[in-house]
Amino acid sequence: MTTKYPKERKEAIINKMLPPSSMSVAELAKQEKIPYGTLYTWKQLHIAKTRQEEEPKRENTSVSTKQWTAEQKLATIIETSTLSEQACHEYCRKNGLYSAEIESWKAVIIKGTEKTVAAVKTDKNELKKLRSENNSLKKELHRKEKALAETAALLVLRKKLDAFWEENEDV
Repeated sequence: MTTKYPKERKEAIINKMLPPSSMSVAELAKQEKIPYGTLYTWKQLHIAKTRQEEEPKRENTSVSTKQWTAEQKLATIIETSTLSEQACHEYCRKNGLYSAEIESWKAVIIKGTEKTVAAVKTDKNELKKLRSENNSLKKELHRKEKALAETAALLVLRKKLDAFWEENEDV
């Protein structure tokens, strides 16, 4: 004979099996006079249901850590940076990580930052060189433009002078 239990009662019994009370299935079966197998099945179904509900919430567990984006890695580093060692290990177990992975990610970011600082210094020096080269080229261009303008003026004057001499010879 199967007995149908009201939903509210079933939920109340399941809550007794879960923390903080965490009563054993055997104890609860005696107390509530419900078969052990029924209670055990309810508990297993409840656990499976809560896992299914939590799965979409966990973005990191669906993809292996090798496929994580830089943003995900950085977010994990930031989250674990304030945790104690024990809490960090707990976080790692919960998210399928190793604490060594997080440490290696930190090292990569630090090395990348150091390279960036060195690159900025190199870039500044190169920019300084390019600016001075640009200034010297501008000065040279200005000098050449002045010389070209002077040459053009001399040519115009020469043509006028030649034209003047031709007029004088004709007269």
